Amino acid sequence: METIKIKDDFIKLGQALKLAGLVESGVDAKMEIQEGFVKVNGKVEVQRGKKIRIGDVIEYDGQQIKVVDE
Repeated sequence: METIKIKDDFIKLGQALKLAGLVESGVDAKMEIQEGFVKVNGKVEVQRGKKIRIGDVIEYDGQQIKVVDE
């Protein structure tokens, strides 16, 4: 499982996908999230502004990314 580090209390889902290198742009993130291709903690998430906090796990395209403290 890959990890991404954040320094704040949360990061928005679309930003997290970009930070992890899973999508190229915010537009790509928006489309993938709205199509239902992204899960947060095992549940499909369709809001790109969803607050992702330390300990959350994002699943996309067969990959899992855990958010950790910087």
